[in-house]
Amino acid sequence: MTSPSRPPASKPAPSQTELRASNLYRVAIVGASSLKGKEIAEILRERNFPAVDVRLLDDDESLGRLEALGDEMSFIQSIRSEQFERVDFAFFASDARSTRNNWKAARDQGDAIVDLSYALEDEPGASIRSPWIERQTGQPVPPELQPGPVVVAHPAATVLALLALRSAQAGAIRGMAATVFEPASENAQRGMDELHEQTVNLLSFQELPKNVFDIQVAFNLAPRYGPRSDLSLDGVAKRIREHYRRIAGSAVAPALQVVQAPVFHGHAFSIYLDMEQPIAAADLSHALAGEHVVVSPGAEDPPTNVSAAGQEDILVSFAVDANHKNGVWLWATTDNLRVAALTAIECAETMTASRPRGQIQ
Repeated sequence: MTSPSRPPASKPAPSQTELRASNLYRVAIVGASSLKGKEIAEILRERNFPAVDVRLLDDDESLGRLEALGDEMSFIQSIRSEQFERVDFAFFASDARSTRNNWKAARDQGDAIVDLSYALEDEPGASIRSPWIERQTGQPVPPELQPGPVVVAHPAATVLALLALRSAQAGAIRGMAATVFEPASENAQRGMDELHEQTVNLLSFQELPKNVFDIQVAFNLAPRYGPRSDLSLDGVAKRIREHYRRIAGSAVAPALQVVQAPVFHGHAFSIYLDMEQPIAAADLSHALAGEHVVVSPGAEDPPTNVSAAGQEDILVSFAVDANHKNGVWLWATTDNLRVAALTAIECAETMTASRPRGQIQ
């Protein structure tokens, strides 16, 4: 008589070494409930980033909140040093204060740091990166076994640099000037909320909340914020210029102004190029189009903030200046949050080459 078959023994959970040997990584998103944090989680899923575990971390106000993670739901947990143990990539998508308070705990655990808050841009060993520009210039960053913090280039700097480099392929550029129209979402959820509240209150003839911007931003354009605001458009312009300098190489440096626009989401750019010679529209269109840039086929359908929402590309239209035959106007729109999150994840993807078996112990 044969003995009854026994159920197969349960397979033990894979060890960290086994996970890394198969190139599966553990990820932490700090600021998971923020606009950038949600975008990071969404793009990780869309790009099939080889993550076996994604930890959603945030401050005490967001603890226990359910967030969608692909087809599943996950709880947001508190930011503690032990949460960074056995993590390969830590994305810091919250505000600068939170990043400064927590990034060293992740670094000490050997995590690769990707900073979307700009808090670490002046840290020793930090690099400002935009893989879009690295591919355009043909100068990818070589992998490092123990890289310093990677700071994601400001999305406006990435857009301006890519358009400048592409345009220069059609003809030499003598000068460049750009106006960047800043959306409320660049100031996180609180900026979005204040714009919404101001819009509602204006339409109902009520007093405007001004805790974030200290000015009216609804139905208004402004070159600076009020004196009681802790934000600064001059500071934004300074960061864009510096990040542009760090990533764009020999591309012409633009004269730059940043204006707060009464829109919730999406950057818009008005760019003037002073070319050395008149340029044919077909040549410029051919030079601009390519990876991450879509050129509008005609003036009747120009790109807008709405058409750019959710897109991974820079949407562009252009026209020759009526009074200056060497002058060209570019109009471009992008999804600012998506550009930032894509840049962050592409930075992590390029860093996987140095982490096939996990961090150096």
